[in-house]
Amino acid sequence: MSFKNKVVLVTGASSGIGAAIALKFAEEGASVAIVGRNEEKLKKVTENIAKVGNKPLVIVADMTKDNDVQRIVNDTLKQFGKIDVLVNNAGVSKYTDITDENVMKEYDNVINTNLRSVVYLTHLACKYIIESKGNIINISSVAGKTVLKNAFAYCTSKAGLDHFSRAIALDLAPKGVRVNTINPGPVMTDIFEAMGLKGEAHTAMLDGVIQKTALKRISDPAEIAELALFLASDKAVGITGSTYVTDNGFMLGGN
Repeated sequence: MSFKNKVVLVTGASSGIGAAIALKFAEEGASVAIVGRNEEKLKKVTENIAKVGNKPLVIVADMTKDNDVQRIVNDTLKQFGKIDVLVNNAGVSKYTDITDENVMKEYDNVINTNLRSVVYLTHLACKYIIESKGNIINISSVAGKTVLKNAFAYCTSKAGLDHFSRAIALDLAPKGVRVNTINPGPVMTDIFEAMGLKGEAHTAMLDGVIQKTALKRISDPAEIAELALFLASDKAVGITGSTYVTDNGFMLGGN
């Protein structure tokens, strides 16, 4: 699956799934723009990408700030002149309890990051993706299809992202643009640490998650990247408005 002469914009690319997706596209010849808040982590991703492909455009940005989102598109166009593939991966997961005093602050943060920023970036990039007859891949979660305890904001944001993807897939199909969603289950990333879990608590969480999967395993980010590559390729020319669950059987609920 060659992506030579293609420009791929990946948000949330400083680690985990986003970093793996950016690396995989670069391996296949794409010019990649990587977006994240952590400049040091982006430097590491840049080093890894430069070993296998073209050096990426690095954009340090906060997806919840409209000016930053505008700059993402402007910088990508200034560097490459077009956008062929948009991968909306940036996201945040927070424990949320509807009875908490500060619940609306946490809710707004999750919704703004996981849903509103995706809508705004897609809006700004859409014109150029239509010009290139490209496609959009949104990284959602099994949380958009089921419910997780103490995560109502996250679940709501991902369910909204899934339906947003289907809605714009219908709108953009006549313009030659495909839109699809990947809904990972447990993936070996730093998300649990970002939620404040460290040491024994982190290990216990991972072990507990593994036991809830039918295949008794957690995915590597590279597995998600392979699926993203397929959906962005001509091999998936007839696929749009679809959601792809890759969760090691987490949603089968056999445990």
